Amino acid sequence: MMVKKIAVIGAGVSGLGAIKSCLEAELEPTCFEKSSDIGGLWKYEEIPENGRLGIYKSLTCNTSKEMTAFSDYPIPEHYPNYMHNSKMMEYLRMYAKHFGLMKHIQFQTKVCTVRKRPDFSASGQWDVVVEADGVQKTYVFDGIMVCSGHYTEKHLPLQEFTGITQFQGRCLHTWEYKHPGNFEGKRVVVVGIGNSGADVASEISRVAEQVFLSTRRGAWIWNRVWDNGNPMDASLFTRYNRAVQKISPTFLINRQIENKLNLRFNHTNYGLKPQHRILDHRTVLSDDLPNRIITGRVQIKPNVKEFTSTSVIFEDGTEESIDVVIFATGYILSFPFLHDEPTVLDSQYSMFKFVFPPGLEKPTLAFIGIVQPAGAIIPTSELQSRWTVQVFTGLKKLPSKKDMMADITRKRRKMTKDFRKSLKDSRHVQFIDYMDEIASELGVKPNLLSLFLWDTKLAKEIFCGPCTSYQYRLQGPGKWAGARAAILTQRERMLKPLRTRVLKHSQASLSRLFWVKSICVVFFVFVSMLAVVYITSR
Repeated sequence: MMVKKIAVIGAGVSGLGAIKSCLEAELEPTCFEKSSDIGGLWKYEEIPENGRLGIYKSLTCNTSKEMTAFSDYPIPEHYPNYMHNSKMMEYLRMYAKHFGLMKHIQFQTKVCTVRKRPDFSASGQWDVVVEADGVQKTYVFDGIMVCSGHYTEKHLPLQEFTGITQFQGRCLHTWEYKHPGNFEGKRVVVVGIGNSGADVASEISRVAEQVFLSTRRGAWIWNRVWDNGNPMDASLFTRYNRAVQKISPTFLINRQIENKLNLRFNHTNYGLKPQHRILDHRTVLSDDLPNRIITGRVQIKPNVKEFTSTSVIFEDGTEESIDVVIFATGYILSFPFLHDEPTVLDSQYSMFKFVFPPGLEKPTLAFIGIVQPAGAIIPTSELQSRWTVQVFTGLKKLPSKKDMMADITRKRRKMTKDFRKSLKDSRHVQFIDYMDEIASELGVKPNLLSLFLWDTKLAKEIFCGPCTSYQYRLQGPGKWAGARAAILTQRERMLKPLRTRVLKHSQASLSRLFWVKSICVVFFVFVSMLAVVYITSR
């Protein structure tokens, strides 16, 4: 039987996971990367190549290392919990070398077009035209994995800002920002309060005369360090917490989280409190912003009304003289190589489980990593890839088009009003729920009840501890013998980089919390077993 050939578009974090998943399923991947290196957005360059996302030099990962790691390749224990972009690149290079991925990548190769072959309805094959060194070449592939990401085309809505064409100062997008040196002594307005906007405003404020951060709706601000000094996501993204959330009224969860964040600083007093509740819209992670506000280096302002030649006028009527405008207005989802195939995606980018276009006669094209999880993207995209290759090989089947569209429609109805306003927000998913959803399709979702009966120690850590990607390597396709050990040692790897001055009983508070949760998990499983017995006896 002929080995199926798969095209992987992009060698960022999603592309590397896709290549590895193809090899795991005994497929033949060819990855096309238009730049000269792996890493995608994590590769810092002073002058980014055309069409490649430019990141700032200080960019640090917003998700902790245990929550971020590939499912069968833990990040080294001595690496910091939140990695600088240079450390992330080191990890990606180690991963690519360990699994022999580099030989499957064609660098400086642009994908020009992806088209269905004339016999697509029968073969499911694609013609892929690529260009390298000014020469185009056509390949035939049995499957396509689009891993190009959603950070390639910057969103710069200048038409929404009256007078911007008359402004005599400098205008740029965060895509172009590298470091704060060029803004020393300047008066700067940053438009937009996403993660990048908060980071850039905070960093520039250390050297600028004054920074104004303009936001239309405000934002709830998280920070990386949570209770007892543990990583925020590793503390919150647990199956225990998720189980409690599912049985709690939404308004109580909103109130609890908002009160918790307001203990750090009062969002109303700092001009940041939004009108929406915290679960109704994407939030922002920033360790520095509150400190920069309380020291006066950053001033929070409402939306921009208009620009003059030397100033900005905000919607509250205040006017400030400025030298520079930085637009932190995000990016546009774009797949220019699919423009010749308008039937692949509709205007709303409808996809089954945010992976498969439902209208294809054959499920041989998948989008990897364009979902927006409330958590790390590497585990999410890797799980998508593992599922995709099983579909490509025919080991897993997709529902009918009608059923897939019904699932898509059902998910859209669940979105809040705010989320439906934005295409990006329409791809926002709850981390554990989405991981379990894809894992169920793949057959790798951990069976907690069974684990509690046969491996109580592991079950407690899976339920009470961080929901790391190693959980999805315990069984099914791609089972990894090291998964159990990786789960049981994940707390040690979190503590290792912090223990540069070891003190006795440094783990006491963490141990107490663990045992409190252990008691809860025993009770939870006991109730679940009673429920199963009751149902089966009826």
